[in-house]
Amino acid sequence: MAVQTQLPQRVTWEEFLALPETMQKCEVVDGELITSPAPTWEHQVIAMNVAKALDTFVKRRKLGQVAIAPVDVVIQKKPKLRVRQPDVLFISHERKSIISTRVEGGPDLVVEILSSSDTRAMLDKKLKDYCAVGVRECWLVSIEAETVEVLRLSKRGAERIGLYGIGDVVVSEVLTGLKLSTKKIFN
Repeated sequence: MAVQTQLPQRVTWEEFLALPETMQKCEVVDGELITSPAPTWEHQVIAMNVAKALDTFVKRRKLGQVAIAPVDVVIQKKPKLRVRQPDVLFISHERKSIISTRVEGGPDLVVEILSSSDTRAMLDKKLKDYCAVGVRECWLVSIEAETVEVLRLSKRGAERIGLYGIGDVVVSEVLTGLKLSTKKIFN
């Protein structure tokens, strides 16, 4: 379950940078620091399975870089700071200029592994943020349903381009040629 902690009024970018480094997943939404307890074992195994598969595909084709949470993706610095931390992300060589000590712009692809505490409203806000910074594709991985929903993101919003269950093969518009069995994700 996510815990919201009010930061001093509107935390500035500089104040955010001064916070101590942590391995705990936390996001900033309109000045509120939202921290989550450590992910479940199953969540971490699935995140690693996805990250390994994407990293192998990306490295073989020299397409860019894959990273896992926690890594900050800055949505906006003003008027109210917004920072997200997708579970897995891919940034192409063409977008590598957004990488500094944090990611300041939209990765090509983000993966969110859903937890039981995620609400539809929370997810909609996150997708809206990803659309705003130019993320091209988002995967929503449901541990409970054992599905991967692939969404095309644009300024107009999110559009489902695939829903994959056990035994299916996930494909990506961003990572052309990727064929990832859901069995590899959920086992």
